[in-house]
Amino acid sequence: MKSFAVLLLSVALTSCSAPDQKAELEQLKKQRQELDTRISELEELLAKSDSSLKYQKTTEVAVSKLQSRIFKTYIEVQARVDADQNVFLSSGMPGTVTKINVKVGDKVSQGQVLAETDSRIIQQQMSDLQTNYELAKQVYEKQEELWKQKIGTEIQYLQAKSNKESLEKKMAALEEQLRMSKIVSPIEGTVDGLNIKIGQTVAPGMNAITVVNFSNLKVKADVAESYSSRIKTGDEVLIYFPDKNDSIVSKINYASRTINLLNRTFAVEALLNTKEELHPNMVAKLKINDYTSQKPVLVLPVKFIQKSSSANYVLVAENGKAVKKTVTIGKEYSGLAEITGGLKEGEELITKGYDLVIEGDSITVQK
Repeated sequence: MKSFAVLLLSVALTSCSAPDQKAELEQLKKQRQELDTRISELEELLAKSDSSLKYQKTTEVAVSKLQSRIFKTYIEVQARVDADQNVFLSSGMPGTVTKINVKVGDKVSQGQVLAETDSRIIQQQMSDLQTNYELAKQVYEKQEELWKQKIGTEIQYLQAKSNKESLEKKMAALEEQLRMSKIVSPIEGTVDGLNIKIGQTVAPGMNAITVVNFSNLKVKADVAESYSSRIKTGDEVLIYFPDKNDSIVSKINYASRTINLLNRTFAVEALLNTKEELHPNMVAKLKINDYTSQKPVLVLPVKFIQKSSSANYVLVAENGKAVKKTVTIGKEYSGLAEITGGLKEGEELITKGYDLVIEGDSITVQK
């Protein structure tokens, strides 16, 4: 075809005048360019349908042999570390701190007195009341004995009894005030905060001492309502701590069935059965396993899956050719897709050069 174009050019040059020859030359050049382009297209099409033609191009690719594995998907949410026992202690009544029995970091037991406020006035009142009470008790006992012998009047007996019981109630009230002047730990744990000093005035409600039980930590998170049907107690969860760059595996021990009306979330908790040094309110990330394939399946990076007008497909290497395989996709997570049909274990997926070849292209596999 190229020789035919040259022949046309020579005939035109000998039969036309100079101006006409120049115009015709430009036209023929344009035609030649179009013919060359068409020739190349035809040669490429013929090469793909006839492997005996010398033009056929071979593309170098990389492949990955497909292997089955269990596929899991996760729901990721922000969380925080919380102590199951984390108490803020204050004095039960106003007063001046006279004694502090612990320091930050000390281990304390349940019922241990951690600090005391000035209780001298209460103790003095109790001492005076004790004297009156002893007398009232003796009078009541004697009056009771006389009444049993039918000596004296009933009103005398009742007055002695009432006076004794009244003093007992007053003594009990003073004993309660004395107890409230002491800050007592209600749990076993560690002193994590000490916000008082000797001589400082304290009042009820003021955070004086913080005690935390670090042996019973958990993580808590608020999860969007849309996931309520996909998360349940017992689900596996991966807990990641960004500050420590570490993670542990646990289980969801509690998933609330109540939706928060304000933010449309529900609460989940996971226990931290670990000896690692973790802190309440530390930031954590939960990856809650919401789907696990029942058996090993093929898993592919989503980027290798191509789409046609009618289906999803991938390219695999077979006998030096790129072969198109239509695939059925299941769940997707983190750039990976579960393949439920169309491929089998051991096939070689084209992973490098997959975007440079089409079905039927000759390929060579990188070693």
